[in-house]
Amino acid sequence: MNTLINTKLPEFKAQAYHNADFKTVTNKDLAGKWAIFFFYPADFTFVCPTELVDMAEKYEEFKKMGVEVYSVSTDTHFSHKAWHDTSDSIKKINYPMLADPTGALSRALGVYIEEEGLAYRGTFLVDPDGVIKLSEVQDNGIGRNAEELMRKVKAAQFIRSNPNEVCPAKWKPGAETLKPGLDLVGKI
Repeated sequence: MNTLINTKLPEFKAQAYHNADFKTVTNKDLAGKWAIFFFYPADFTFVCPTELVDMAEKYEEFKKMGVEVYSVSTDTHFSHKAWHDTSDSIKKINYPMLADPTGALSRALGVYIEEEGLAYRGTFLVDPDGVIKLSEVQDNGIGRNAEELMRKVKAAQFIRSNPNEVCPAKWKPGAETLKPGLDLVGKI
């Protein structure tokens, strides 16, 4: 299995439901911005709305950090609108909901389940240069935590601004970082 870490986000073009409208989103729209791609199996399901609402509750904070959030499933943009219109939970979503009905983006990022036509729960953080800095994939019965994702985004942004430092386990902004070097070998 090849890793996607430090590779460029592939070119893509997808329809999205966003702010009561349909729009087209491409990889070019991400230029110079941080972005999260939050794949989930399907609209009108069970774990998915809990995760999407968790992200919606953190969306303004992500935006303040300069991060755009894109949820992605293999449903159509029409299905996203219908779900948004009928679910009190999904009505809370203000970020773009990308449609990947052909599975092209899901396949490109390695989360497509061929025999089901669905995506695994994949999370990808893309930096302003279009480079993937975080890649996590988990089984569809396991929900994710937006707060932990936010901590990881803050760490990625910190190390981008401070390339000679690294963030240890459970690091949060303001906490001590490490400066890798010979003097630290065997002392941590």
